[in-house]
Parts: sequence; C-alpha cells; structure tokens
Amino acid sequence: MNLNPDDFRMPILEHLRELRSRLILCVVTLVVAFFVTFALANDIFAWLAAPMNDALKSTGKGTLAVTVVMEGFLVQMRVAGFASLFIGSPVLFFQLWKFVAPGLYDTEKRWVIPLMSASTALFLGGAAFAYYVVFRYGFPVFLEMNGDDVQAVLSIQSYLDFAATILVAFGASFQLPVVVWFLARLGLIDHLDMMRGFRYSLVGIVVVAGVLTPPDVVSQLLMAVPLVILYGASIVVARLVTTKKRESALPG
Repeated sequence: MNLNPDDFRMPILEHLRELRSRLILCVVTLVVAFFVTFALANDIFAWLAAPMNDALKSTGKGTLAVTVVMEGFLVQMRVAGFASLFIGSPVLFFQLWKFVAPGLYDTEKRWVIPLMSASTALFLGGAAFAYYVVFRYGFPVFLEMNGDDVQAVLSIQSYLDFAATILVAFGASFQLPVVVWFLARLGLIDHLDMMRGFRYSLVGIVVVAGVLTPPDVVSQLLMAVPLVILYGASIVVARLVTTKKRESALPG
C-alpha cells in the first residue's frame, strides 16, 4: 500500500483552530493567575524589596518611597503581571510543546521535556543567584558609594523596574548551557572550538555583564564569574552531545 505524505498533514484551518484553542487556554491561565497574584501583590513586593530594605537599614542611607499618587497601585499591577507570567509559565510552555510536538520526530520529542526542565531550572537558578547574592551583597555596596551626606529616596516603581531587569538578565544569561546544547547538536561547535575560543568568550562575557548590569564593577563581576563557570560546564555539554565531525590528522 502506498502512503501519501499529504495524508499525514494537518489542514491549515485545523492548525489555526488548534492554535486558537491553545491561545485561549493560555490567556485564561494568565487572567486567573493575575487575580490570584494581585491579591498577594503586597506580600510579593515585600519579599522582592526585602534585600533593599535590609541594605537601607544597615547603611542608614534612606528609604523606599511612593513618589506619585498612583504609584502604589501601578506597582501592584506590575507585580501581579510579572508573578502571573511566572506562575503560568508551566502551562504556557506545555501548550507550546503540545502545539509543536506533532511536527517533531520521535528522537526530537524525547529531548523536549529535559531541555524545558533544564532551561527552567537554569533561569530560576540565575534569578535566585541575583536575589540571594547580588541583591544581598551588592545593594549595601551601591548605597555606600553615594557618599556620607547623601540619603536615598528610592521610588518603589524604579526599584521594581531595576529588580525585575536584574532578575531577568541573570535568568537569561544562565541559559548558556542550553544554547550550547543546540549549537552542538546542530554540529556548529564542539568542545574543542569552545576551548580554543575561551579568551574571546571571556571578553564577550565581560561585555555582556557590562551591558546587562548596572555600571559598577561589583555587579559586573557577580555576573561574569558564574558565567565563566557556566562556560566551563558548557564545554562538557558540547563534548557529550556534539554532532560536529572532524577529520583525523594525517600522519607526517
């Protein structure tokens, strides 16, 4: 019996209907999560602001403050928005996976869940490093740099923007092993390439740290050091999964 490949293809209208149903489910998930997190927004922001409040108290350098009438409400909305994305992300990623899964080979499908898990763990690890290390130890240093006669009056909205940027930047930068996995599986790089390019990569890491963090040496070092460690781990990843072929050296 002859099999026609067209028999296995999903019509475009069916693709669109499936996409619509999954998007609706994602939107419903985010809306429900938003209402839940909005009720907890003050507690979430208190947790997020705890490192800065501790630094302000220990240094005696100022306080967090509301600088405009609607700022408190707007911060609650934004906190709820960020938190709902975080809480709803497993559903969003699962729906994405279910949508693209029919177009993948069996050998590709078995890597999706491990890669999604590794990517999520690395993102959370990067954000946790930013919160528990950069915030805890960096904030007192930043405040002391202002001088003895300067008191900080920090807008809660500006602090939220700063904190969210740093958390996302660290979470994204910690995706390096996952990116290397994809490049190695495509045969674009292997562990030898990464070892030979270490000096150039080190310069790139310093540049990335300078772009993604505030313009001070402390925060840049706090990002660069773990990235160098992750680069070393990525060399191991590249060696294990690379499909790049190298010609054997010819004798003499």
